[in-house]
Amino acid sequence: MLASYIDLAMELAVYEIIEDERTYWGEIPGLQGVWARHQTLEGCRRELREALSDWLALRLRLGLMIPVIADINLNELTQSV
Repeated sequence: MLASYIDLAMELAVYEIIEDERTYWGEIPGLQGVWARHQTLEGCRRELREALSDWLALRLRLGLMIPVIADINLNELTQSV
C-alpha cells in the first residue's frame, strides 16, 4: 500500500527548470513541504521520492493526516494500531 501511494504521488509531481541557477525544481501538489531541487531532472526525481518517503514516515509516526491519493488512505494505517 505504501509503495503504491508513493508511486501514484510521484505521478502527480510537477517539475520546472530554474533558468538562473540551471537546476530543476520538483514538488507534489497537495503535499505541503514535499519538494526537491537538483542539477538534473533525474536527480530531482530521486530526491523528490526520498523527500516524500521521509515526509510520509514522519506524518505516520506523529499520527498526522495524509492526503488520500487514488483511494489509498494511509491514515487507516495509524487508526488500526
